[in-house]
Amino acid sequence: MPIFEYLCKGCGKRFEAIVMGSNQAECPSCHGKKLEQQLSVFAVAGGKTQSAPSFDSAPSPCGSCGHPGGPGSCSFEN
Repeated sequence: MPIFEYLCKGCGKRFEAIVMGSNQAECPSCHGKKLEQQLSVFAVAGGKTQSAPSFDSAPSPCGSCGHPGGPGSCSFEN
């Protein structure tokens, strides 16, 4: 079952959802359906083996803000 990451355009909540078949995801906070699918760090696929990225070049755990204080430093509410 695919797990997708979304950003709700209505309330700004970031969340993950399992979406099966023709079902549409819904925001767990406001039940909105205006969602923006986010690029999942773990959704990277490739045909050849690659070495793991170094700590300095790895994406932050919260996604994409790139706060200069490092992972977990931003005040974005998940």
